[in-house]
Amino acid sequence: MAKRVANKIFDLSSSNKHKWIFIIVILVTIGAFLISGGSYYNRLVKKYDLPLPEVKEMPFRLGLDLLGGTQLVYHADVSAIGANDRDSAVNGTRDVIERRVNAFGISEPNVQVNKTTTGDYRVLVELAGIKDVNEAIKMIGETPLLEFKEEGTGDRVLTEQEKKKMDDYNKQAESKAQEVLGKVLSGGDFAALAKEFSEDKNTKDNGGDLGWITASDNSDIINYVKDLKAGQVTPDLIRESNSLQILKLEDARGKANPFNENEKDKEVKASHILICYQGAEGCQNDLTKEAALDKIKKLKGQASVMNFADLAKKNSDDVGSAAAGGDLGWFNRSAMVKEFSDTVFNQKVGTISDVVETKFGYHIIYKQAERNITEYHIRRIAIGLMTEQDIIGDQKNWKNTELTGKNLERSSVQFNPNSGQPEVALEFDGDGAKMFEDITGRNIGKQVAIFLDGNIISSPVVNDKITGGKAVISGSFNVNEAKELAARLNAGALPIPITLINQQTIGASLGRDSLLASLKAGAIGFLLVVLFMILFYRLPGLLASFSLLVYSLIVLSLFKIFNVTLTLSGMAGFIISIGMAVDANVLIFARLREEIKKGKPLSMALEEGFGRAWPSIRDSNFFTIMTCLILITFSTSVVKGFAITLLIGIIVSMLSAILITRNFLNLIPTVWLERKAWLISGGKKEENN
Repeated sequence: MAKRVANKIFDLSSSNKHKWIFIIVILVTIGAFLISGGSYYNRLVKKYDLPLPEVKEMPFRLGLDLLGGTQLVYHADVSAIGANDRDSAVNGTRDVIERRVNAFGISEPNVQVNKTTTGDYRVLVELAGIKDVNEAIKMIGETPLLEFKEEGTGDRVLTEQEKKKMDDYNKQAESKAQEVLGKVLSGGDFAALAKEFSEDKNTKDNGGDLGWITASDNSDIINYVKDLKAGQVTPDLIRESNSLQILKLEDARGKANPFNENEKDKEVKASHILICYQGAEGCQNDLTKEAALDKIKKLKGQASVMNFADLAKKNSDDVGSAAAGGDLGWFNRSAMVKEFSDTVFNQKVGTISDVVETKFGYHIIYKQAERNITEYHIRRIAIGLMTEQDIIGDQKNWKNTELTGKNLERSSVQFNPNSGQPEVALEFDGDGAKMFEDITGRNIGKQVAIFLDGNIISSPVVNDKITGGKAVISGSFNVNEAKELAARLNAGALPIPITLINQQTIGASLGRDSLLASLKAGAIGFLLVVLFMILFYRLPGLLASFSLLVYSLIVLSLFKIFNVTLTLSGMAGFIISIGMAVDANVLIFARLREEIKKGKPLSMALEEGFGRAWPSIRDSNFFTIMTCLILITFSTSVVKGFAITLLIGIIVSMLSAILITRNFLNLIPTVWLERKAWLISGGKKEENN
């Protein structure tokens, strides 16, 4: 009796466990779908006006062969550099190239250093989506520039070379903006184009949406769209100081009154005369409160619509508006203190109010006009322009010296003997030592700055004249930061000649075709696998197919979460991992059939099938995982993409085969399955002797 009760309790506990696992799997599947297919979810919500929140869309990071672009391979000549400094110098060169590529505005650049078996160094530069390849090659090939500067007194101006760089960049930006405008005007999806092309980080991810704004929020933008109809786009590019913009008016409406939901919010245009007194906020005159009241009453008696501005200019104590005849411009209710707002918003247009007292003093108000506040729902695509500030930056108050990276022999990391803090030691050649001595001698108590490629990396204060051609840069950096600084200095001081040895260009259309072909191959392969599993393994095959669908959603969402770069080889790794996930299910179901043929009850056959298949699944996948880790550690970027996607797929496939498929089978009542044995096994049970 006790044993039967215990078995019932155990069965109940096991059943609850499977139900909880099923619920967790469903929740994980929904989450994976929202991450991997967020754009499809948002489209459904919008199309059918569902009362569900939209999710933030996370795009896949596509590699060069899927997005299109250029791959450049450089040979780094390290023959003139000591063996101990070669890795540091090459890595420093890579950092310089990466900074230059980022400044060029290329999306998701990939710069890597590879060392061949013969000891040669290669620098691989992948520029996905780039158009002007020649300009990028020119920029990458420039020698790193290391400069020492002292504090200056005047503003630095652009050189002719810098002006040309800025003009060329802005011409490319305008060409890009015109191309995007053409796509918008020809009926392209504005939100999708904003996500693809806009460089406004604050609105790019949500389709360029600025939300609902009024003229008081941004009068310049409103002036461009106020004459448009809902759904229209500005017909020409809008040139601002640092960007080219395309605006779309989604809708316009009267703004709701925050103080009365039954009314629309209003704004008024008014002028005022203020007479303040001792003790009033911000008051600068010495009038008593009684004298100020007498004065404002006299002005009230004299004031008319015709002379109000003259009276304000001569008498008003509001310095900000007196010169303009007391004009306050357009403002809403919340812009003024309560007493002032209550008066002006309740008086009629064209009238002058009675005396109003606020914390600033006494006022009389001339209400010139009133209007409803209109708010506009606007989207924007912004293409950045290069400005003088982008080039000069924090060099504005720095003056060039003759000391540059060509005078620096080497830099290294050392530790302060007193504090133990890491420092960067500099060693100059003979000419550099003399120049550095002169610079430090005339800048005692001032800063001397070190610039690498136009970016300031250190600006220590000079305590004494430094002789002997050696200097130390100390600061609040750790060991890794000190090593990075030394590497950058060595990259500037010992510029490594790099030679372009290979260039491969992949067009955007070819990349798109590759992506579509990969997706088509994956879809066909998935459907064939599902068909095979269902026909051959019946109900377990059907459940395994659901498990594969969950597996695919989870893997795709992990690609987005961990920002995995998807390449053709990476897609191949993902598709192969699907096959390996099927392989795990095949092992399990083959074992299951064997146990059923031996005459074991279905519940025991399920346990035995999964239990005996697990060691084979574990061992085979373990060795594949080890192979993936080796490829990731020692191979080039193309093979790494394959190995990374395969590794993620294998880890998830083991969980899906053992956890998800098994849980689905355990949720189906065993008694029912016993009666429908043909759904699991097509074979006959072995006869017992």
